[in-house]
Amino acid sequence: MSIPQPANPIRTLALPGGREIAFNLRRSARARHILIRIDEADGDVELVLPRRASVRDGLAFAHSRAGWIEARLGALPPAVPFRHGTVLPLLGEPLTLSRPVNGAKRTRRIGDELMVPGDEAVFAGRVRRWLIAEARREIGTRAEHLARRVERPIRRLAIRDPATRWGSCSAAGGLSFSWRLILAPPAVLDYVVAHEIAHLRELNHSARFWSLVDGLVGAHKAERAWLRQNGAELRRYG
Repeated sequence: MSIPQPANPIRTLALPGGREIAFNLRRSARARHILIRIDEADGDVELVLPRRASVRDGLAFAHSRAGWIEARLGALPPAVPFRHGTVLPLLGEPLTLSRPVNGAKRTRRIGDELMVPGDEAVFAGRVRRWLIAEARREIGTRAEHLARRVERPIRRLAIRDPATRWGSCSAAGGLSFSWRLILAPPAVLDYVVAHEIAHLRELNHSARFWSLVDGLVGAHKAERAWLRQNGAELRRYG
């Protein structure tokens, strides 16, 4: 059963540096404590209240954490819009977004450039669709190869843009991955795919699960650390 949400969910908070931000107030049946979430992709701030916490207590908590919020927002990497001249790290290699000069009608890669037709209004959307298709191709190839090794079928493969997870595996054998992994180094992409493929056999994080991941992709400590250190930057593209 859903929980009634605050009548006025959008509130403002003055930060120590003088900036005022708007944040969303949301009540959650799953939350056990008042907490603050900051979306790494767009810097949106959300204050989450447990079922029985008062709005007054939540706002007091937000005010007490204003300095922390300001520091976290300040530490976010700058946004990288999809526009002419932007350079993307496609699987670790630079790819420059460009406009074709010959009247081309479709988006296509030529060497280290991605030629994107159309005006500014459609440019970013076409880049995003191309990246999603590229992610589906690269991830699909890797996933099918590893699925054969663990002798488990992939029931469904989805490419999405989740706020927190890089990949997931359902009990029914469905896999889901973030398209933003196409902007990570190949070894990082390989690790995330191996992680979710291993869940087709072990839907847990037991010792047997990690042993299976090791067998599929080898040592992966550096790749996990790379995601922790650079994940926020990946979410700022586009």
